[in-house]
Amino acid sequence: MTLAREDVLAALKTLTDPVSGASLVDAGLIKALTVEGGAVRFVLEVSGNHAATYGKIKEEAEAKIKALPGVEKLSVVMTAHSAPAAPPDLKLSRPAEPAGPQKIPGVDRIVAVASGKGGVGKSTVASNLACALAAEGRRVGLLDADVYGPSQPRMLGVSGRPSSPDGKTILPMRNFGVTMMSLGLMTNEDQAVVWRGPMLMGALQQMLTQVQWGALDVLIVDLPPGTGDVQMTLAQKAQLNGAIIVSTPQDVALLDARKGIDMFNQLGTPIIGMIENMSTHICTQCGHEEHVFGHGGVKAEAAKLGVPLLAEIPLHLDIRLAADGGAPIVVSKPDSPQAAGFRAVAKQLIELGHA
Repeated sequence: MTLAREDVLAALKTLTDPVSGASLVDAGLIKALTVEGGAVRFVLEVSGNHAATYGKIKEEAEAKIKALPGVEKLSVVMTAHSAPAAPPDLKLSRPAEPAGPQKIPGVDRIVAVASGKGGVGKSTVASNLACALAAEGRRVGLLDADVYGPSQPRMLGVSGRPSSPDGKTILPMRNFGVTMMSLGLMTNEDQAVVWRGPMLMGALQQMLTQVQWGALDVLIVDLPPGTGDVQMTLAQKAQLNGAIIVSTPQDVALLDARKGIDMFNQLGTPIIGMIENMSTHICTQCGHEEHVFGHGGVKAEAAKLGVPLLAEIPLHLDIRLAADGGAPIVVSKPDSPQAAGFRAVAKQLIELGHA
């Protein structure tokens, strides 16, 4: 018997929301439901004011779904959002102190790779940097926290879904000496992640604390572009050693990069350095060098901030082909000039004690 989405919804409709009295489905508590073969995944999104009362409901929902014919795997994530509060008195009230950053068990250091805007090659830098550090003998993990555009499974040539032997701990994937986890492994490649902030934060915390990372010298976190919920959650929940800012030399990219740097400054995260990506292009036919996006902008910004310029990475076809092909350039052509910049950054991080 083929398991259908309607079968799962029908089972969930037999459970009553203790707050509204309606079924879990009619109350709108079931989010992001996917049914693929025998694998069922969904989010139980509840009010933070009543989160403690839903533990038993979650267990009942799991039992109902597991009892359905054809169910082989089940993943249920419960997230809680707070009910709207009265507007605060800005003169008298103070914001609640967030819980202090926690160390991830087994992980010595955490380094974030960030950018102010998309399209500057941040994920390419993160995958190549992780593989370059692994080639230097470091125990490396890579967390793809770019939840809306997870690309690390493709770049590292990883497919399939992570397993969970006990329903609580997630076993990550591994390739090229890098231990990797990505939300892209939990969804179809062309499936959009339509989640609000609380769901994003819950997913990130799960990937940080419930993944069996093992003993790592460094965990590289590939952040989404911008200055949003994921960046704030990471800085507030995990002990970050620092952040690497990736930008192209053009003024528009640098404007957004400055905002990203200011965000990390506000969150108390040190800036390890900056990387100028797509710094120059050398024609493969005639050897002519051209600065398509300008040149030197990131170097000047790094000098202004008093942080190192870690590398100037060229705009080269081989780097793009390697990423699309599932083997980063430092793996597919480790001795090439295109891989040299990434390898140099890896050595700097080790020398500076960040990896």
